[in-house]
Amino acid sequence: MIHDRDLVFQAVDPTAKAMGIYVVCTAPGSPWQNAYVERFIGSVRRERLDHVVVLTAAGLRAILKACVAYYTDSRTHLSLSKDSRRSRPINPVDTGGVIALPQVGRLHHRYERRAA
Repeated sequence: MIHDRDLVFQAVDPTAKAMGIYVVCTAPGSPWQNAYVERFIGSVRRERLDHVVVLTAAGLRAILKACVAYYTDSRTHLSLSKDSRRSRPINPVDTGGVIALPQVGRLHHRYERRAA
């Protein structure tokens, strides 16, 4: 498990080590050492949390769950040849009209062809 030196991990480290998990701490002030997580956190902040007011922990969990689902199922990635992590088949033009499917609290949309 790799994490930064935040004090919140002081409670997690002994449990992880007891479970046989090797714990690695990044250097202080070095977010690039955990670039994938930093990128995801930054994207979630910019694309979602800057646009809503979170009132409860359950509300935050629901928002994060929607963000993870969006990243996995809908968001395209250049490294995947503009496909999502869970690949979807390309719909032929004769399938029907294009409809917008709202995602992540209507901040993003996925477009699909559906029969009329």
